[in-house]
Amino acid sequence: MIAVLIAGAVGMLVSLAGTRGLISYFVRLGKGQPILGAEDHGPVHQMGKQGTPTMGGIAIVLAAATGWVAAHLRGGLAFSDQAAIIWLTVFVLAAIGFLDDYLKVKRQHNRGIFWKKKGWITFGITVLLLWLLVSTTGVAETISFTRALSPGWSIPGPFFVLWTALMVWSTTNAVNVTDGLDGLAAGSALFGFLAFTIIAYWAFRNPKIYDIVNPLDLAVLSAAFAGACGGFLWWNAAPAKIFMGDVGALGIGAALGMLAVTTNTHLMLPIICGINVFEAGSVAVQMGVFKASGRKKRLLKMSPIHHHFELSGWPETTVIIRFWIISGICVATAVALFIADFTEQVRR
Repeated sequence: MIAVLIAGAVGMLVSLAGTRGLISYFVRLGKGQPILGAEDHGPVHQMGKQGTPTMGGIAIVLAAATGWVAAHLRGGLAFSDQAAIIWLTVFVLAAIGFLDDYLKVKRQHNRGIFWKKKGWITFGITVLLLWLLVSTTGVAETISFTRALSPGWSIPGPFFVLWTALMVWSTTNAVNVTDGLDGLAAGSALFGFLAFTIIAYWAFRNPKIYDIVNPLDLAVLSAAFAGACGGFLWWNAAPAKIFMGDVGALGIGAALGMLAVTTNTHLMLPIICGINVFEAGSVAVQMGVFKASGRKKRLLKMSPIHHHFELSGWPETTVIIRFWIISGICVATAVALFIADFTEQVRR
């Protein structure tokens, strides 16, 4: 438990200081986040935020990594292969997000060079990284809910790699879609990482029930990300002094998705990340209705759905706080289901 607390505390402190440093640096550069205008059907009501520093996700990822490493300096905690591959995935996808952010800022247009191809590029890379995880770490190759044997559906290796890659890739995109209001993505991610910290630490304390390789290291990694998101949220809360950008959204999404794979909670991930599913689903539904109507009708005033509520008259802070509440309810439900299954196993 001490290692978990160290990771969270160090991650938060480094993120607090690091994010402040990034704000000063990007302000001196004089360039920030571009916002799509009316010609691109963008959120024109958000134009006042144009020029706000972005790429704050750099601080989140580096702070979380620092917290994770710091927890190992105390001794007694081994570096695990699974955690190492999670970090590889986080850094690779965050690097792609950084490149996209850089091009957006440089061109002063909210679409990087990869905006049409980025999905295919990130999915291909994710498949390779999940193949590496599955082939080298002994992760349970079953579709699971609360543990490897629940429900424990076995699928052939290549299909398992595709399934888990789709999970991780979808999570990165869902977090990216959610990152549209000040603090919304960081706050909901904080809840998610706290859930995985509890799940992984619980598995560490009950190894006879949960088939997880080195769950304590996963708990430490998750706690480090939770702390880093908390530190970043200090500066990202409305009115935001900095945005996380794609570098943060893709990095955070990769970490959440990979934690679900390594803790055998595949089917619980949509509950833990319920608000992200809600946001990404609103985009899919909006596009479906628009195309089905011959490009004449839209279900929402604007997607993702947080913009719909803004245009319906909700103040931005109201949308954010209510969505945080929904996220908290989703996470609490997931943890309750996890503990309920544990209780049932103990009684047997």
